[in-house]
Amino acid sequence: MRRALRIVLAVVVLLVVLALAAPFLISVNQFRPTIEEQASAALGRSVRVGNLSLSIFEGSLSAEQLSIGDDPAFGTSPFLTAARLQVGVKLLPLLLSRTLTITGVTIDQPQVTLLRNPAGRWNFSSLGGRSASSSPGGAAGLTVGSIVLANGRLVVGRTDSPGRSVYDKVRIEAKDVSLTSSFPVTLSAGLPAGGTLALDGRVGPLDATDASLTPVEAKLTITGLDLASTGFLDPSAGLGGVLDVEGTLSSKGGVAETRGTAKLTKAMLVAGGSPSTVPVAVAFDTRYNLPQNTGVLAPSTITIGGATARLDGTYDRTGQETAVQLAVRGQGMPAKDLEAFLPAVGLRLPSGTSLQAGTLDADLRLTGPVNHLVTSGSVGLFNGVLAGFDLGSRLKAVAALAGVSTGKNLDIEKLTADLRVAPNGIQASNLLAIVPKLGRLAGMGTIDARNALDFKMAATLSSSQPGAAPAPAQQAAPPPAQGGLAGLFGRVQQVTQAARAVTGGCGGGSGLTVPFQVKGTMADPKFIPDVGGLAAGLLKSKLGCF
Repeated sequence: MRRALRIVLAVVVLLVVLALAAPFLISVNQFRPTIEEQASAALGRSVRVGNLSLSIFEGSLSAEQLSIGDDPAFGTSPFLTAARLQVGVKLLPLLLSRTLTITGVTIDQPQVTLLRNPAGRWNFSSLGGRSASSSPGGAAGLTVGSIVLANGRLVVGRTDSPGRSVYDKVRIEAKDVSLTSSFPVTLSAGLPAGGTLALDGRVGPLDATDASLTPVEAKLTITGLDLASTGFLDPSAGLGGVLDVEGTLSSKGGVAETRGTAKLTKAMLVAGGSPSTVPVAVAFDTRYNLPQNTGVLAPSTITIGGATARLDGTYDRTGQETAVQLAVRGQGMPAKDLEAFLPAVGLRLPSGTSLQAGTLDADLRLTGPVNHLVTSGSVGLFNGVLAGFDLGSRLKAVAALAGVSTGKNLDIEKLTADLRVAPNGIQASNLLAIVPKLGRLAGMGTIDARNALDFKMAATLSSSQPGAAPAPAQQAAPPPAQGGLAGLFGRVQQVTQAARAVTGGCGGGSGLTVPFQVKGTMADPKFIPDVGGLAAGLLKSKLGCF
């Protein structure tokens, strides 16, 4: 019994001695050319590793550095660099016959640079592919138990632009990796300015002509993506928001399909706007042609509170900036639910007011590069109530409208306009408002990027309003010596009479037509008599009969 115990102890001691001595007995650097050759054959790129060391207890070879070359068409800088490479190996074949069998690869602190050229091709498109499948080393049949990229950094950009987006804390883990079959992959990354990205699914087999066309089936999750910090948007364009996405990605035959839901909070869609206080939810369905870099957005649903609209169109990524042609259509949308979203498109209600009732219709087109997006189309508010806005009181400066009472809340039977929203501001034309307690207001104007108003308007009073059918004596111009409001009133009446003359009784004689301007800001609009002689021409050439 004691003899058997001594034999066991001797064997254990021998194994420990061999384990400790093996790294010194085996010159592992002799395997470096084999590792570089097999890796280069598998990737179709030049692969270089640093000095190798062997860890018996971990069953791995370690290299101090790793470098993978880029596609020569994209430059001479490395595609990937890493501080450390660890290669798992089978120990018995290595110790007994010095045969290298790789079980896994871990790349620590890698930096990967992904570049796209103007033709839409990526620098990783040539990874593997034909060079690997036709290599004499049989790289196409190589299978690795696991490949892990840990603590990585991903740099993404275009060859024709100096801008780059950086993603930190990147981790990619793949199991049973093969060039000829699909294998499971998980990816996680930190996004610029916070947020995370996660992908979980299967990849492969590798496309022999273009690695970017390799089939993918995965679940995609994006949390807290700050659009303004991605590097893909011009900060001066005023676009921003925080995006969350839950969806699926399916890529096959060069076509990538994504479906799911997206939520955009703190949305800001024009320069001079301010973040929306309500989120925008989108149920989306897209098809993207990878070789052509163009996509189609199938009819999708936009939801803001209880308001819903339809969104569809196309997008094109062949240029430096993504260009879109989208349509947004909505009918009967509750105005109160949309109120908190208006600042995102540069519209603000007057201070102290709120939309308490009414529905909104919209038929809009969004065209151009996302950095210089132009939105055009028609909008309408019906049976609305703007609480806290006493229009009659604000019109006191327009003497011809003095005494008009609309109450503390403004009832709006109808408000329609054609809009053009661009980075430099908003243009409104064919603006028509029907206010039961006042009459009809029509005009056109602009809201610039600083939210300043410049509108030419005309109010046609209903016959029930004071001054709607003034007596001839009331319309007479005051003596030249009179000043102040009386003189101003006389000048307004002169312009009004000229306007009615050139319009040929436009309005059917139902009431007095009074021209005025709207200045100030949307938060604090100012109503000013139009005494510059422009109102008559405006009524004749732009407004027609209301």
